[in-house]
Amino acid sequence: MSDSVFLQEITDFTEALAREAGELIRHEREENTLRTDYKHQTELVTHADVMADEFITGTIRERFPHHRILSEETMPDLSQAEELETPLWIVDPIDGTVNYAYGHPQVAVSIAYAEKGNVRAGVVHAPFAGETFRATEGCGATLNGLPVRHSGATNPRQSLFATGFPYTKDNLEPLVQRLNAMIHQCRDLRRIGSAALDICWVACGRLDIYYENVSPWDFAAARLIAKEAGATVGHFGEVPEGYPADLYGRDILISAPAIWEAVRAILRTASNYD
Repeated sequence: MSDSVFLQEITDFTEALAREAGELIRHEREENTLRTDYKHQTELVTHADVMADEFITGTIRERFPHHRILSEETMPDLSQAEELETPLWIVDPIDGTVNYAYGHPQVAVSIAYAEKGNVRAGVVHAPFAGETFRATEGCGATLNGLPVRHSGATNPRQSLFATGFPYTKDNLEPLVQRLNAMIHQCRDLRRIGSAALDICWVACGRLDIYYENVSPWDFAAARLIAKEAGATVGHFGEVPEGYPADLYGRDILISAPAIWEAVRAILRTASNYD
């Protein structure tokens, strides 16, 4: 089997899995009483997160028993991202858990497939919006089967940006400094509550810019989708030597290509990196 055929099969498998998980979490919210809890004292989690995670990881393990899995709810060991010898799946069963618990529609299942630290297939499925973003390395990005492209923004001052904030609020000052700089030098902010959807919305032109510090499961699939949609994907800070950039979640910056360098300069100055 050729590499391209294998990757298409991987992406088809990933999409089917994301759609099934999406139906599971939709059913749990609409038909059953939602049960919530907290992990690390501050981060909201629902029983549906765990159910969907176990379904996704169990299905992957059954189909690809020798592959590794990095998953938010059941296998959140970030050192997995540094071990590059065997294929790695990166899973977020519900990106936007607070939105999910509050009945908001901006919720996504995110599943990515990586080889040697490079994400090669990714699907972000939004079950309440009925939208499925997908990408295979080198084959472009689609939304519900139709090609998507970045906005083509050329000026930060006319650009719409998105970002997010951590559950823990004990070190907000650097984030507030960046937000202050961006809000004064861009059109406006949108706070959607799902990093995966933020990035996919950059991919399809609903947003021009996204930046944040997040975990690999929040962005791995969406980053490939944005890249395949022609957006510039990278970091406004430095990626540690030897760490795969596709999976490094600190100081992420994704935007329309023409404004990426200008926005990077804004964020670096606000972060006192220069």
